Amino acid sequence: MSSFSTPAIILRRIDFGDYDLIVTFFTLNKGKISVIAKSAKKSKKRFAGILELFSILDVVCTISRGKGLPILQEATLTHAFSNIRSKITKTAYASYWAELINQWMEEGQKQVRLFQLFRHVLSELDLGHTSEEALSILFQIQFLTIAGLGPNLKQCSICQAEIENIKEARIKFDLSKGGIICDGCASEGLQNIFLSKGTIKHLLWIQTGNLTRAVRIKFASQALTESLEFLE
Repeated sequence: MSSFSTPAIILRRIDFGDYDLIVTFFTLNKGKISVIAKSAKKSKKRFAGILELFSILDVVCTISRGKGLPILQEATLTHAFSNIRSKITKTAYASYWAELINQWMEEGQKQVRLFQLFRHVLSELDLGHTSEEALSILFQIQFLTIAGLGPNLKQCSICQAEIENIKEARIKFDLSKGGIICDGCASEGLQNIFLSKGTIKHLLWIQTGNLTRAVRIKFASQALTESLEFLE
């Protein structure tokens, strides 16, 4: 039997039998893992009140070779983020981000940059200093980039004309190309999304920007609406 310890964020939890829980963690050291928390629903001392969605914990788990899921032995709460769970809109956004991570990640694949991103947006969501919509834009654009699916917003995907040299105020984004298309290269009949230059510049700034600075960006209403519709 071996053991490991790691910081972890709770992505989901489901009942298992009468007393146990299966908890899916996004961990700093081991990526996504699912563990069993024995007697978690019965014990009033061991895990009381800390195995809540989006909480950050320091966990200790043991692994028995060939005997199923790791077992959660210890858990210490470091960040509860109770404000998220107390408001339905905040809960909805955090659940959306958690589901994106859970669906995309493979078990046991370490993703330090994504862990730091998720922890950062959860912290800002809990504090309430930045709108939920702006945080969701930040999360989604950086998540796509980490996942290798980041949209090309810098230049035309066909002729490579830089965005500064594209004259149109509203620029087409071709989903099949994964990037913006200037009017000279656009084909008729394609399903295009249109983004204003201002929106594109906002997205470019937060796509590669420092998290602390990126979270301070102020979105105009048009840029906010366009960005959310585009990313989702």
